[in-house]
Amino acid sequence: MGRFVQLHLLTSYPPANLNRDDLGRPKTAKMGGVERLRVSSQSLKRAWRTSEVFESALKGHIGTRTKEKGIQVFEQLLEKGVAEKKALEWAKAIAGVFGKPKSLSKQEEAALKDAETSDKDKEKLKRKPLEIEQLAHFSPEEDASIAELVDKLVAQDAGPEKGDLNLLRKHHTAVDIALFGRMLASSPEFNTEAAAQVAHAISVHKVAVEDDFFTAIDDLNKGIDDVGAAHMGDTEFGAALFYQYICIDKQTLRETLGDGALVKNAINAFVEAAATVAPNGKQNSFASRARASYIMCEDGSSQPRSLSVAFLEPITGMQMLNDAINQLETTKEKMDRVYGDAPEACVVMNALTGSGSLKEILATASE
Repeated sequence: MGRFVQLHLLTSYPPANLNRDDLGRPKTAKMGGVERLRVSSQSLKRAWRTSEVFESALKGHIGTRTKEKGIQVFEQLLEKGVAEKKALEWAKAIAGVFGKPKSLSKQEEAALKDAETSDKDKEKLKRKPLEIEQLAHFSPEEDASIAELVDKLVAQDAGPEKGDLNLLRKHHTAVDIALFGRMLASSPEFNTEAAAQVAHAISVHKVAVEDDFFTAIDDLNKGIDDVGAAHMGDTEFGAALFYQYICIDKQTLRETLGDGALVKNAINAFVEAAATVAPNGKQNSFASRARASYIMCEDGSSQPRSLSVAFLEPITGMQMLNDAINQLETTKEKMDRVYGDAPEACVVMNALTGSGSLKEILATASE
């Protein structure tokens, strides 16, 4: 089939706060002159790659994104009987392969030497130079190389030589890195080009962010002296039908992963997660675990395009999902007609009418 898989999803969330801004409000955006609810692509990708769907389908092929790999290595060395000073030096060298180590300020250096600084704070300060400044995504192959090096250093009771620190891998089997990319500022030759582009999900209609005022009652308060609440607060929320656009470049995915079977599993897990996994923001408060009600999957080699223009004018009718589906399909037909480059294959799953299936979507996407 073609090079690109394009997904267009419509997912309805009841009152929720899936993705908050710096003030704790649901994220929004202006589109078509009105305010819309928004869920960032970062929030969506995080929910998908850490989901049970990914874990069960891609076990052994998921990376670890962290600044604290050096701390983990340090603790492993200590457990294997390496002296603290050596462990600190060796762990810092290993972490430094993946990014610039953090440094102590003059005040922190003084605190480390100060007798009045607590042991807990001193331990924290000692570990700070083992962290790197920028999040790095470690592939399973790189984790394995680090583990082998740790064992070697322990066995020889000597620090790593220059050749021992060739830990980065250009080719690997980390599906999440292959899909969403990796940038290593200090070693750009080991960057990974993202095979998937994920748009911010946006509501197809105008929204109003609302406030939920709540109280908590003390179970042991009999209301004799104080009949008020023990706690009061408020949280903001919104409800919306979201349009979500995703594009997967299968050629780029194959260039990174190589293995045809793994590529197919990666696409299947990604599409299933996009259809069934919700961001986990405020889930305990709102239980907003929605699945996509509509998915259009296109496969072809023509230049990809979002269909968000279908909702530039907000949906206003009472049959919102039905109207959104009609608007999306009409926009696709007109776009294909004027450009003359319709995708080679297009399948639809419509939970409103009960037609199509996720199985058919997965088969088309991973063909």
